[in-house]
Amino acid sequence: MAVDLLLGLQWGDEGKGKIVDVLTSNYDIIARFQGGPNAGHTLEFDGIKHVLRTIPSGIFHESAINLVGNGVVIDPVVFVQELDGLDQFNIDYKKKLVLSRKAHIILPTHRLLDAASETAKGKAKIGSTLKGIGPTYMDKTGRNGIRIGDLELDNWKEKYRALANKHEALIGFHDVKIQYDLKELEDEFFTAVDRLKELTFIDSEAYLHDAMDAGKSILAEGAQGSLLDIDFGTYPYVTSSNTTAAGACTGLGVAPNQIGEVFGIFKAYTTRVGSGPFPTELFDDTGAEMAKVGHEFGAVTGRPRRCGWLDLVALKYTCRVNGVTQLMMMKGDVLSGFDKLEVCTAYKYKGETITHLPFNIEPENVTPIYTKFDCWKEDLTQMSDPSQFPKELNEYIDFLEKELQIPIKIVSVGPDRTQTIHR
Repeated sequence: MAVDLLLGLQWGDEGKGKIVDVLTSNYDIIARFQGGPNAGHTLEFDGIKHVLRTIPSGIFHESAINLVGNGVVIDPVVFVQELDGLDQFNIDYKKKLVLSRKAHIILPTHRLLDAASETAKGKAKIGSTLKGIGPTYMDKTGRNGIRIGDLELDNWKEKYRALANKHEALIGFHDVKIQYDLKELEDEFFTAVDRLKELTFIDSEAYLHDAMDAGKSILAEGAQGSLLDIDFGTYPYVTSSNTTAAGACTGLGVAPNQIGEVFGIFKAYTTRVGSGPFPTELFDDTGAEMAKVGHEFGAVTGRPRRCGWLDLVALKYTCRVNGVTQLMMMKGDVLSGFDKLEVCTAYKYKGETITHLPFNIEPENVTPIYTKFDCWKEDLTQMSDPSQFPKELNEYIDFLEKELQIPIKIVSVGPDRTQTIHR
């Protein structure tokens, strides 16, 4: 039985949580494979908006087991806040939620280190969410980290103390003023850890292999987006994990030949949060209108998202890197009523026209080349079948499918799970 994979193809915020929620009824296990609580997956149904940070987006379905894989970094304090948010909906997460023993833990001092490092960069800051993600992955690769399985050991607090002391020394190295009360942060942290220990810890790679042998269906859920991948994203303005398809293999212990469908999610336009290059960014009223209509603010951070036209150069790149087999287009409803639509189909790069993503897409090197389209005027949010789509929307979709050579199987026309149209 193959593992299907769902991931974002832009700079995150594509709507992965909604689509996982929509698809969960087809799967026995939903497995998150990378990232940390800087990811905000928003789900909306029954008139209620839910924001998940670390817990997989299948948690609201009765049938699915939700697995947090070894590639994820877990902040116990944030995780417990998520559990508290589920309590009001009578979710039996002790039965439906399992954690990999190999997943690394974000300590309070990781968050402090994150803040000190970002402050020290001044104007060169990379736009960290200050959740401690980067420092935790640094400890992971530096072989200093503390993992979920360590919580089962008698001496785990000794390991914690040694690492926290090291972090405090590093905070002093940055030579910036960071105000904090570590005792207060630790009290909250240890209380959260005790709550975390009430959940089921598993050897997740063995769990998933056994599930596949038993014929169970598995959907791997990615966080952030492919253009934030530590290797293939717009470095250094990226996250600290592999957000691309390869990350599912290392983040879950799944072999490459066990990957089945690769669902790629993209917005009908483009957004980005934080710093970093963005060739199709709009600085005019059109960009402001996209942000307003699309409610483009970070689900976790609340930060406004930068908005721009769809970038097909970047989208082709991420489709290839991930081996995407099916596409899902989100937020088509946001573009309703615009005078014209534009799609970037090539770059002018150092005097020549290119259609691949180059090493450096800073504005001094890259000028987008656009193709223009008529825009649809109809309100898409009340539509329930592709036969209702206006001609202009069909032309837009047909153009993208032809350029990308991948079918667009789902079109989202609103935030609710019911506003999802299968083609």
